Amino acid sequence: MAERLAIGIDIGGTKIAAGVVDQDGVIIAKLRRETPSTSPAEVLNAISDIAETFRRNHHIHSIGIGAAGFVDATQSTVQFSPHLAWRNEPLRDSVYRRTGLPVLVDNDANASGWAEWRFGAAQNESDLVLITLGTGIGGALVIDGEVYRGHFGLAGEFGHMQVVPDGHPCECGNKGCWEQYASGRVLTRRARAAVTDGTVLGKSLLKAAGGSVEAVEGAHVTTIAGEGNAEAIEWIAEVGDWLGVGIANIAAAFDPGIFVIGGGVSAAGDMLIEPARAAFSKSLTGRGYRAEARIVRAHLGPNAGLVGAADMSRIRARRRRPANPGGRVRVRAAARSSRSPRRQR
Repeated sequence: MAERLAIGIDIGGTKIAAGVVDQDGVIIAKLRRETPSTSPAEVLNAISDIAETFRRNHHIHSIGIGAAGFVDATQSTVQFSPHLAWRNEPLRDSVYRRTGLPVLVDNDANASGWAEWRFGAAQNESDLVLITLGTGIGGALVIDGEVYRGHFGLAGEFGHMQVVPDGHPCECGNKGCWEQYASGRVLTRRARAAVTDGTVLGKSLLKAAGGSVEAVEGAHVTTIAGEGNAEAIEWIAEVGDWLGVGIANIAAAFDPGIFVIGGGVSAAGDMLIEPARAAFSKSLTGRGYRAEARIVRAHLGPNAGLVGAADMSRIRARRRRPANPGGRVRVRAAARSSRSPRRQR
């Protein structure tokens, strides 16, 4: 049987990462481009050009797109994107008309969560919660081997859970959202304040950013923490504390076996994960009388979105549901038999 290759395209506000992915989740060709503009037409042109480029050398069966925005439950329309001019954009049908290939569109975090369940950190699990820590916080849920999208397709927006009443203002319009305390924006905010105040750490951060306050980012904090700076390590640990508190709240709602931490901030590794585990244990409802979920770092890094999008599109095109590679999914038969049949998606 011929190998079924799919194109995965991960579209963010500043970059497009794309690749040809085989049925084992291996990327066999890859390219990266800047997101062309805030024009939906130009983004569509870029997607079409990427597909044409890959099809010159590979027999492609489907295209999967991970979009940074709200995607409806039919996996066809980007209802809203904070970084692109997508407003009720029928992206699936537009790409199909250009390419003639089956197309699936999903939220980029859902695509990453699926990839980690299929090929990454959660291959042994029936359920997972993915937390992506970047400028904000995104997330995804896989429950009994299916991405859970919610009734309207918008599940997993964990970053906008309120954790501090009347706290820091958030771009979403509310105050005290979790991502204002446990994301890269926290480190960036503190780093730029330290530069403005002229602290010792601030001077180091400014030097690392090439002398520009506007260029100072949370990643510079991680770099300096990795060199042993105690204050930078403490900042990351505080983000980890807030991360653990939020994870405990999600555990109370979904009780997964594993939380997978991805996104750029996860590059801090154990400096972030260990404080998160400790705060999770202290905050978990029923602590001491229940099993605790594992908290681990994602395995697939920045490739997760394109791998997951490609894999989901291949599965949709074949109209069958896969098992984890190796058949290692632990299905809770007793739980299944005690609840009503799941609604077909």
